[in-house]
Amino acid sequence: MSSRARSGPVPASGAALPASTQPLMGVALLVLSMWALSSLDASGKWVMAAGVPMLLLSWVRYAAHFVVALGLIVPARGWGILASRRPREQMLRGGAMLGATLLFFTTLSYLPQAEATAINFLAPLIVLLLAPWVLREPPRLSRWIAAGVAFLGVLVVIRPGGGLDPTGTMFGLAGAFCFSVQYIASRRVAADDPLTSVIWSGGVGTVVLSLSLPYVLPAALPVLRELDPLHWCVLVSTGVTGCLGHLLQIAAYRKAAASTLAPFTYLQIVSSTTTGWLIWGHFPDALTWLGIAIICGSGITIGVVEWRRARRKAGGET
Repeated sequence: MSSRARSGPVPASGAALPASTQPLMGVALLVLSMWALSSLDASGKWVMAAGVPMLLLSWVRYAAHFVVALGLIVPARGWGILASRRPREQMLRGGAMLGATLLFFTTLSYLPQAEATAINFLAPLIVLLLAPWVLREPPRLSRWIAAGVAFLGVLVVIRPGGGLDPTGTMFGLAGAFCFSVQYIASRRVAADDPLTSVIWSGGVGTVVLSLSLPYVLPAALPVLRELDPLHWCVLVSTGVTGCLGHLLQIAAYRKAAASTLAPFTYLQIVSSTTTGWLIWGHFPDALTWLGIAIICGSGITIGVVEWRRARRKAGGET
C-alpha cells in the first residue's frame, strides 16, 4: 500500500527486468511480497487505531524503509547504486508514491482492509486507460472495456447500503488515481536499476515527511508515551515490510516473466482479507466478493489480452 497493483503488471520499479526460467520461484516470491505489503497495511491500520497520527506513521514507514534499503542494498552494490539517470522522474515517482501512501492510510482509517485494497486495484486499469496520452501507446478498445468493467466492480463494492463510509470511499478512489500516477512515473525511470528506485522512494518520502515533524510530533508525544513495546514493534515494522515487499517483487520479476506473474498480483485481495479477518474479524459479504471478482477478472483478462498482443507483435518482428 503501500504499493500494490501495477499496469499490466510491471515490477515495483517499473523497469523491465530480465526473467529467468524459474516461474514457480517467481510466483512464490511474488506471493510473499503480497503478504508483506498486506502486513504493512494491517500494521498501519492497527497503530492508527491506537492513536498514532497518520503523518507520523507514514514518516516511520518511510524512514525505516530508507534505512533498511540502504542497509541491505549498499553493502552489496556500493554507493553508486544511489545514482539515478533521471533524478527528476525519481522525485516525481517518490512524491506520487508518498501521496498514494497517505491517501491509502487515510482510507484504511475509514474502511476495512479488503474493501480498501479492492478499490486500489483500479490503479493499473487507470494506467491502461491513460496510456495513449501519457505513455504514447496506441489506444485500445479492450482497455476501455476492461477499465469500465473494473469500475462496475468497484461500484458493487462501494454500493449504497454496503456499509462503507463515503469519506473513506472518496479517499480510496483518490488513492487509486495517485497510485496510477506512481506506476506511470515508474515507467519513466525504467532506465534506472530497480534497487535504485527502492532507495529513492524511501528517501523522498523520508525527506518530505521530515518537514512535517515539528508540527506533528509535539501533539503526538502523549500518545507515543503510552505505546507499549508491541505497538512500537508494529509501528517500525511498517517500514521493514514495505521495503521487503518491494525487494521481493523485484526478485520475483527476475525469476519469472511479468505475463506469468500478472494473475497472481490479485492474490493480495486474499492476503488483505485474511489479515483483516484475523485482526478485526471483518469478512466481506457476498456482494462485496462479487465486486472483487469483477475487478480481478477484468484485470486478469486484460493482462492476458495484452500478453497475447505482445506475443503476436514479437512473432511478427522475428
